[in-house]
Amino acid sequence: MSKASVEDLKLASHGLRGELAENFADTTTTHIPEESNVLLKHHGSYQQDDRDLRAKLSKEGKEKAWSFMVRSKMPGGRVTAKQWLLHDALCSKAMGSIRLTNRQGIQLHGVLKGNMKELIQSVNRSGLTTMGACGDVVRNTMGPAAPIKDAVHADSQTLTEEISQRFLWRSTAYSDIWLDGEKLDPDWIKDPEVNPAVREKTKAAEGDDPIYGKVYLPRKFKIGIAIAPINDADVYSQDVGLVPHVVNGAVEGYTILVGGGFGMSHGQLATRPYLAQPLLYVKRANVVDAVEAVVTVQRDHGNRTDRKNARLKYTVQTMGIEAFRAEVQSRLPGISTEPAKELKFDTVEDNLGWHDQGDGKLYCCVHVSMGRVTDVAGGPQYRTAFAEIATTLDLPFIVTPNTNLIIADVPADKKDAVNAILAKHGVVHADGMTRARKVAHACVALPTCGLSLSESERVLPGFMDKIDATLRELGLENEPILFRMTGCPNGCGRPYNADFGFVGRAPNKYAVFIGGSIRGNRLAGLEFKSVTGEEIPNKVREFLVAFKNERQPGEIFADWFARTRQLGEAPTPEQFHVELAERAAKLAGQKVGEAG
Repeated sequence: MSKASVEDLKLASHGLRGELAENFADTTTTHIPEESNVLLKHHGSYQQDDRDLRAKLSKEGKEKAWSFMVRSKMPGGRVTAKQWLLHDALCSKAMGSIRLTNRQGIQLHGVLKGNMKELIQSVNRSGLTTMGACGDVVRNTMGPAAPIKDAVHADSQTLTEEISQRFLWRSTAYSDIWLDGEKLDPDWIKDPEVNPAVREKTKAAEGDDPIYGKVYLPRKFKIGIAIAPINDADVYSQDVGLVPHVVNGAVEGYTILVGGGFGMSHGQLATRPYLAQPLLYVKRANVVDAVEAVVTVQRDHGNRTDRKNARLKYTVQTMGIEAFRAEVQSRLPGISTEPAKELKFDTVEDNLGWHDQGDGKLYCCVHVSMGRVTDVAGGPQYRTAFAEIATTLDLPFIVTPNTNLIIADVPADKKDAVNAILAKHGVVHADGMTRARKVAHACVALPTCGLSLSESERVLPGFMDKIDATLRELGLENEPILFRMTGCPNGCGRPYNADFGFVGRAPNKYAVFIGGSIRGNRLAGLEFKSVTGEEIPNKVREFLVAFKNERQPGEIFADWFARTRQLGEAPTPEQFHVELAERAAKLAGQKVGEAG
């Protein structure tokens, strides 16, 4: 399918309907045409097949083992006990596990075509939705995970809901296809804390699509909010990052960052990761309007002929940040803007374990390996433990941007009960883990992702076992070092701002990027174009040994690497690729080709 044809499909789709209703009413087939799959993404689902079985089935002359991934949206990762139990029950119509995403959503993999409508109806009737969880629209809005009961956390969470409400697409196709025309509003739209002005503007737009028009956005659009100094939402990786400015304990306004994004293609220099840049600062009352202005500039100026260059990051680079800022400001008549505030972040990590919320209740952040909620044979029984907590204690959960799970609003007298359930099922908070293990993350990759070039989720734990051994040997087990892995260069696992990022190139072969930061505010550089999975722990060891020997007192890995490698802040695209090639070529004894 040509890149332009995606635009043609959206334009001719009658509000993202296409032939989806007919496709899913057809009980004689196991999958849908690719043209319909393009539209299905906007409804929150991807068509996939089991790639572990693909070769065997092809050899036998059989069709692929088709299924669908369904993704639920939950602004800021919030989910009630009832909603969690619904997803747990829906596992029976999927592959038996829940996958927590690093956009604070929930994915169910392996859903058969005949179960799709019932499953999507169930998600919506729980007060959540899948609408806009994928596709060329604003995706799930991320926010600070910790349920701290203060003004800034409350406002940031409310803002995730206001943004989610503003950017729902307006066509009734979703309701017509999946809900038999029934209008079901997500719980966060009904929240009385949502700004009334935002609610009224959304209602006024009902039946029209003043934001998306007829062809929606050129590509996906991601928004995240983080409260300094904790950058858990990875705001520099977002199309739009938002950071609150607090005065006397209250949120005065937000700094807006634009143009982050990590998708790239190996060997194609026209594609690259970028960190978001400061755009401007606006008062709280104008934040959602300012975000809309950014979105509509992307709608009108984004590249619609080449999807590999269609993200906002390329629009910002093409226009230049000053021209982009001027265009945004021209769409905010009567709204004053100021220069962006200076930002300082310390880490992207979750604060695992037990903590006070500030309202007399507690929360517990539980480490979930790779975000996969399942009952591991001989290991943690995540699914059973969380279902029991939801059933017996009726406590809400929060999905974190690091794919861990927070048990929230725990009364002090229920702490022992939570601990007992976790212990009974072998689920630990994070005790005894290296600090690196606590934050290490991988994308899903094989067998379900159709884009994956190599393993990710299924192999990173094994790699970390060996890396952990080195960390302990060197006395670095408590050092903040960020490891991330992704099965292809699209970068869903956000590897390009990690201290160590492993990016799939081919089966069991990875490009190794080094030199990002635990703070999430610096891009890594390509150190090794292609290494095998077995080589990765040894490559990492070389750098850890050098760090151990060369670090200055109190210096973390990210700062040591920047000092010794003389990395600047985010370089220009030309400098970026020249630097990668030069640095890779200088690695003594390594067979390194041109930078990817």
